[in-house]
Amino acid sequence: MPSQSTSPDSNSINPIDMDRLRRLFGSPARLADSEFLRREIARRMHERLPLVKIKPERVLDLGCGTGDDLPQLQEHYSDAQVLGLDASPSLLSVARERQRAAMSSMNRLLTRWLPGRVGAGLDAASGLVCGDFGQLPFKNGSIDVIWSNLALHWHPHPDRVFAEWRRALRVDGLLMFSCFGPDTLKEIRSAFSVADRGAHALSFVDMHDFGDMLVNAGFSTPVMDMETITVTYDSIGKLLSDVRAWGGNPLATRRRGLFGRHAWAAVTRVLEQMRDPDGKLPLTFEIIYGHAFRPAPTKTSSGEAIIRLDFRKK
Repeated sequence: MPSQSTSPDSNSINPIDMDRLRRLFGSPARLADSEFLRREIARRMHERLPLVKIKPERVLDLGCGTGDDLPQLQEHYSDAQVLGLDASPSLLSVARERQRAAMSSMNRLLTRWLPGRVGAGLDAASGLVCGDFGQLPFKNGSIDVIWSNLALHWHPHPDRVFAEWRRALRVDGLLMFSCFGPDTLKEIRSAFSVADRGAHALSFVDMHDFGDMLVNAGFSTPVMDMETITVTYDSIGKLLSDVRAWGGNPLATRRRGLFGRHAWAAVTRVLEQMRDPDGKLPLTFEIIYGHAFRPAPTKTSSGEAIIRLDFRKK
């Protein structure tokens, strides 16, 4: 889960009710059914990592949730310190337990082959932080790689988030992220539009707008990519259950009252009409991938140009 910001404001890209969002992401069990998509997107992100040559000392997973991406990041960057940050204490509690269990298993294995208790006293969860990824508790230039998997779209101000992530990255540090794009949950918008004019899902940001935000925030050579993934369901109930597991509708402008019988019948009728030839109900996810680097500064804080001279030895 992303942020601990409070109420939305008129300048936000999405008027997200952050208190509601914290409640939606407060139960690990509630989110479990949607985890398959996060794992698949993480796998596809990891396929991109070998294309970027970097040897980091500190790697930070923002919106780390229950910590599922941390072991793979540690495996890929075996010499780095891998940290995780999330705004949900409940999700981080699961991550801590998993890390301690993994460390305990490693200790049992190593003590069979090495004398003494290897790793005794080591807190495997010391790298997990509860906080807001729009206001990082890290010094300027202290992180080498920032990784964020399907979390950025839950923040109402991604442009400000990019600026904060750039601040925390060292020069030549790497940002790699994924998030939902505009076509995500389009079936939900279409079906619920017959009931009222309210917003029943977030208006996700376009890939090209993210690219512009990265440049405006001071990143260099942003690379953006997009793909569409369709998940299919047998029943409307399971489809809507998974939509809620992905975060549901956290908008402050959402409909507050219950649906009437006729309105709900109209919604289900539209959804039923969407079944494919195999009888399956589709649910679309537009996945945006991005990576960029923090360049060396070209100006001082007072606006003076920085000129770098490279004196090569002859």
